[in-house]
Amino acid sequence: MKSKQLLDDLEFHDPVPFAQPLLVDQHSRILRWMLKPGQQIGEHQVPDFPFYVVVIKGRGMFAGADGHEREFGPESLLIFEPGETHTVRALDEALVFISFLQSVDSMRPDRTGGEIGRDHE
Repeated sequence: MKSKQLLDDLEFHDPVPFAQPLLVDQHSRILRWMLKPGQQIGEHQVPDFPFYVVVIKGRGMFAGADGHEREFGPESLLIFEPGETHTVRALDEALVFISFLQSVDSMRPDRTGGEIGRDHE
């Protein structure tokens, strides 16, 4: 087992946000994003896999495919669909969030012999 302390050794850069890889392998990518107050990540698309964000510090404005910004803070989970366009903007305090991207087979067997990611009848 490996572990990381998510708020240790935060590193903020000028003039753009900093994305620090916490895990990168052939199946997944976990990044810690650090934005100074007012910094933003311009409009871009999620790859062809679901994309998850967990806010761990500060408050920011996040917009999804509809372009409507909404404020989120610590303990918020955001779920973006494959290919969804989105933006991020830190408010008047530093914003730190973790992003998770996985490319996994949604039909792999779980440990009980069932299937993960598939509705059961």
